[in-house]
Amino acid sequence: MLDPHASLPFPATVHPQARPAARLTWDSRQASPQVAFVALPGEKTHGNRFVEAALAAGAPFVLTDLDVPGAVRVPDAREALLAWARAERARNPLVVGITGSVGKTTAKSYAAAALNAAFMPVYNTIPAIACFLIEFGRSGAPLVVEMGIDRPGEMAELVDLVQPDVGVVTSVGAAHLEQLGSVEGVAREKGIILAGRRGLVGTQAAPFYPGVDTYGFGEGVTYAGEGLDVTPAGAQFTFRGVPVTLPLASRVQAEAAVLGLALALEAGMPLPEAARRLAGVQVPGGRYQVHPGRFTVIDDAYNASPLAVTAALDALATFPGRRISVLGRMLELGTTERELHAQVGAHARQKADLTYGVGAFAAELGERAYRTVPELLADLLTEIRNGDVVLVKASRGISWTPERRAQEGVGLDVVVEALLRVRDGEKAPR
Repeated sequence: MLDPHASLPFPATVHPQARPAARLTWDSRQASPQVAFVALPGEKTHGNRFVEAALAAGAPFVLTDLDVPGAVRVPDAREALLAWARAERARNPLVVGITGSVGKTTAKSYAAAALNAAFMPVYNTIPAIACFLIEFGRSGAPLVVEMGIDRPGEMAELVDLVQPDVGVVTSVGAAHLEQLGSVEGVAREKGIILAGRRGLVGTQAAPFYPGVDTYGFGEGVTYAGEGLDVTPAGAQFTFRGVPVTLPLASRVQAEAAVLGLALALEAGMPLPEAARRLAGVQVPGGRYQVHPGRFTVIDDAYNASPLAVTAALDALATFPGRRISVLGRMLELGTTERELHAQVGAHARQKADLTYGVGAFAAELGERAYRTVPELLADLLTEIRNGDVVLVKASRGISWTPERRAQEGVGLDVVVEALLRVRDGEKAPR
């Protein structure tokens, strides 16, 4: 429990009505009798506006600069939150930080399973990471933190907060180029996680970081899986003589599993037990989730970059049956976006039997090009047949309106949902 009346690593005035909490949140909608609220400044409004609502929801205390019942009153709630997070993180003997252009969340999930660790949820902003460190820092279990960036300087801020004992870079590719400028800029910013600490990099990223130990498959890899066999049923390989089976997994998941086993090996954990935990990993929705049935849907619609789409298309090519790719716009690619979409579309035409594109750059992405998602669905749902395998992938455009998402061909989770409804009997394919 987080007791506000215990010794705090920052100066504060604690109201007598403040009570211990199980965890913290920066989102007042999540406040409850077990969840305290941190009132942070935001881009449009200050969290102080929601202090009363959080207290009404039963929040044990609020971290704020306001003088209200139940307050842990501080001059600056954000600085207090970060100070608390650093203090709790310092209590933990093993924290792993993971970044990369592709596969961060997948790597996090497999690393956490292998280490039997606590791990960050999908939402990985600095306030979210701080709340996570405060909740789990003193737990004794290893911690795995996903550290995504989209602007220069952000990784340095994250490293200053998380202080990972092990830094991991899964991959380096064309992502967030509008802010980071180039692939070399991506590598430079992400590489900050490796400086001055134990580092591991995936084989794709290895050329950017000479001398850093590697994980994955192939000759000369420091921590190598052996005998990789990827089929529609999943992936199998061995690591240091231990067999590993990953249901409905692709090469990307297998590489993440090797990372997890490498971390477990370095931590002195039994590899057979780690391998058994890997077999049960469930990644969050939209990240290469295979839905088999009369036809198979591969839901990889959470986000997209050229490297990620290429890897997903390579995985699609391992399936039997007619292979269909449904691709939408990849965001934040800067001045090279048309060229990069064309390159991805060319790869799709090599790996898939039928290619769809939607929204901006639809013609580059697929032979069947549509302006909007509803127009795409009108064709796709009449085209789909038993035995087909459909890959769906695009960037999400989370902050966009539904109308713009449909227009630009982002947020293709609606395509996945429609396909699954059809597969499950709403409308029988031919």
